[in-house]
Amino acid sequence: MDIFNLSLIYSSIRLTTPLLLAALGGLYSERAGVINIALEGLMLAGAFTAAAITYYAGSPWVGLLAGVGAGVAVAAVYAVVCIRFKADQVVSGTAINILMVGVPAMMSGAFFLSSGSTPQIPKENLIPNTPIFIAFLLVPVTWYVLYRTPFGLRLRAVGENPGAADAAGVSVTRLRYSAVLLSGALAGVAGAYLSIGQSSLFTRNMTSGRGFIALAALIFGKWRPVQTMLACLLFGFTEAVAIQLQGVPIGGEEIPNQFIQIIPYVLTIVVLAGFIGQSRAPRAHGQPYQKER
Repeated sequence: MDIFNLSLIYSSIRLTTPLLLAALGGLYSERAGVINIALEGLMLAGAFTAAAITYYAGSPWVGLLAGVGAGVAVAAVYAVVCIRFKADQVVSGTAINILMVGVPAMMSGAFFLSSGSTPQIPKENLIPNTPIFIAFLLVPVTWYVLYRTPFGLRLRAVGENPGAADAAGVSVTRLRYSAVLLSGALAGVAGAYLSIGQSSLFTRNMTSGRGFIALAALIFGKWRPVQTMLACLLFGFTEAVAIQLQGVPIGGEEIPNQFIQIIPYVLTIVVLAGFIGQSRAPRAHGQPYQKER
């Protein structure tokens, strides 16, 4: 059984790409102190919008930009709810995820008379491998931004001690808004790559928990860019192996596909159970900030 080959490596990189984009987006948000449980919903918004606009416009680049816009728009709603109105971030993020399971299906039914999926996009209108290069290039860029720029210093300060940052003249609210919107943009790219890169249409709930896997990779990577990339590669490799194993007899018997398909999710649970206590989140993680008068 020869499954470890160049095809597996390429497949691992492709499957890592949406996870890495979403995880890096979540990293900006969570470094600023805002828990981003809504990554799944942001990816769904980007995936549906990118597929629908690409179908009508005939250009994957227009679709990609539309996916980014959708991610930013939904992230803006999330940011207002969590930052302006100080709602519980986990509950608000869960609400966004539930909402974005239903809204794309409703809009697909309205525009395409099918709530299950959008129409097939011609192969020549699919996005090439550019998002792969963007995702991996963003790792050193994110490291540099976080640790070598005034913006990164302020962002980390806001996530660690917003009171001290505010006293130093840093706008906590503005930085948190910026971080959440940036998170939405990257999650939108991740979703767009799923629908017009890896696939050629949007299907209902096509992210299949990848937003939560990206969040697990972020925790596993201890909210650091390089470690987060390595965690995403681990999950992407696991998913690629699971796909390769489907239909392959092991020990003379074929393992049911259902057992193979759960491998990435089991790994997610194991990682969260084993490492979440060892990872130290930013101190102000999930805490709304009330400016002292």
